[in-house]
Amino acid sequence: MTVPDFPIETKRLVLRPFLKSDLEAVMQYHALPEVQRYLDWKARDRVEVKSALEAMVQQHRFQRPGDAVILALVRRADNALIGQASLRWVDATAGQAELRFIVGPAQRRQGYAREAVREMLDLGFEQLGLHRVFARCSARNQASANLLRSVGMRLEAHYREHALFQGEWDEELHFAILDREWLRGSKVKEIHRNMVA
Repeated sequence: MTVPDFPIETKRLVLRPFLKSDLEAVMQYHALPEVQRYLDWKARDRVEVKSALEAMVQQHRFQRPGDAVILALVRRADNALIGQASLRWVDATAGQAELRFIVGPAQRRQGYAREAVREMLDLGFEQLGLHRVFARCSARNQASANLLRSVGMRLEAHYREHALFQGEWDEELHFAILDREWLRGSKVKEIHRNMVA
């Protein structure tokens, strides 16, 4: 696997590796129960978020399965860190990774997550040479499900009552996209942009 080129710039975002100095910004969303529920680790207080951040600072390339590329989402307009996006390499033989993303509540429904997800898929397929990227979200989180559909990912599974969380049954949706599907979709969009321009 190659080392990705950072930072990655979009129209409104800069995607870059995390820095230790990002602690206050990461606290703004990691400490929220609605976000914490979907993290790999418990991260509610300052000490736990600091520990999580120290791990994320080191995660910006693939060397072996289990590694992750975790990037800070920085808004270009004001240099504010508003969330994160990641690819976790889960299978070397199948060239497979899991996509995850978090955007702080105040920045949701403004298209930032979609912009970041598109760049992470480009990164995964074009720079990291992945074959398949999948993503999971709660069946209650229709905003995330709609976002994943909008970038071309297909719903592959709906796990009903698969886990008990704080006394309630949770349902999970699994989405995925293959490299050839993403690349074909990207080329069609590029041709359309060129025709409109």
